[in-house]
Amino acid sequence: MANHKSSLKRIRTNEKKRLHNRYYARTMRNAVKQFRELSDKSVASEKLPSIVSLIDKLAKKSIIHKNKAANLKSKLTRKVNAL
Repeated sequence: MANHKSSLKRIRTNEKKRLHNRYYARTMRNAVKQFRELSDKSVASEKLPSIVSLIDKLAKKSIIHKNKAANLKSKLTRKVNAL
């Protein structure tokens, strides 16, 4: 167990941030899964900008890596174009 006040506070804040990041990462993964199940091109093209925006926000906050964000956006865009 930590001995310093600042270490105790750091443990508390890290736990809060971890839960916050997990929530948003899970939300993004669920959105991507639902998007991949779409089979209608018009619906998929409407939803693509919102998912790309969500992915960009998470990459900006370092919740996911920027290269992972780029790969996800690329794959989702290719899926829409292939429909």
